[in-house]
Amino acid sequence: MLRWIDILKFAANGNPEPDREVDKTDEEWESILTPEQFRVTRQHGTERAFSSEMCELFEPGKYQCVCCGTVLFDSGEKFDSGTGWPSFTQPAKENAIAYYKDDSHGMSRVETLCNTCDAHLGHVFPDGPEPSKLRYCINAVALEKVESNEAKATFGGGCFWCTEAVFQRIKGVIAVRSGYSGGDVINPTYREVCSGRTGHAEVIEVTFDPEVVGFEDIVRVHLGTHDPTTLNQQGADRGTQYRSVIFYRNDEEKQAALDLIKEYEGALNKSVVTEVRTFVAFYPAEGEHQNYYNGNADRNPYCAAVIEPKLAKFRKAFPEMIDKQADVR
Repeated sequence: MLRWIDILKFAANGNPEPDREVDKTDEEWESILTPEQFRVTRQHGTERAFSSEMCELFEPGKYQCVCCGTVLFDSGEKFDSGTGWPSFTQPAKENAIAYYKDDSHGMSRVETLCNTCDAHLGHVFPDGPEPSKLRYCINAVALEKVESNEAKATFGGGCFWCTEAVFQRIKGVIAVRSGYSGGDVINPTYREVCSGRTGHAEVIEVTFDPEVVGFEDIVRVHLGTHDPTTLNQQGADRGTQYRSVIFYRNDEEKQAALDLIKEYEGALNKSVVTEVRTFVAFYPAEGEHQNYYNGNADRNPYCAAVIEPKLAKFRKAFPEMIDKQADVR
């Protein structure tokens, strides 16, 4: 999660490398943009406040650069700032936006540009909501809203190396990221979380297509592939960072989680200790913890001793949900 200090570092020391670059002449941009789009994005203009209905749209979807099509923001990070311009708390990817000092008009600000094509987007300020406290104030004319079938779910059920490997093999799952959630420390490190003093659990963020696999199906796999009856423990992994937890994003997800926990309690004839909590923030883990099993199955004995039995349990319990192309091991 980017914070104000990160924005200032980018503006002072240089921006992250973009995934790609798009370079056109002004004449080429003028030929594909409307006059207002060209004025704002290529001539660093500003649209009139409250001039777009985009400020009031919060339906699921993504917002891409009107010039080059790069995805810049997700609707999940959009909020009503009351300023008259669409506002977001985080970019879609850390390297989607470029930052530059802007001392024009007698003010000291940080300008935001599309990191792919240098289109002027707006500015970013340190007065947004928790936990990032960022407000990306963006010209609506610089954005194009596109539909997206993606949804996200966040779970904790022991070591994230294990849970990541299971969910990567489910049909309809688009991406899985390991990380931390549920605590008070912003952008914690693995070492800090392992200390048990951050309040965070090791979790995974699952991006999925709800037309292929539903939230309830995801929860069933979660409850069915770890032990939801052991408090702060999964096998030899002990501590609050290994607790069983489901983070919900709306009331429907909360009720679905509670109903399924009750169902599992009846089937197991045991109390399920899985927490059901409001989702606040997800902090990605360090790079070496991402895609761990797929990259380390032949090197770390933990994979054979702990992860592979969990995968075998998943394959046996949920054969209809296996993505055979992803389940290559």
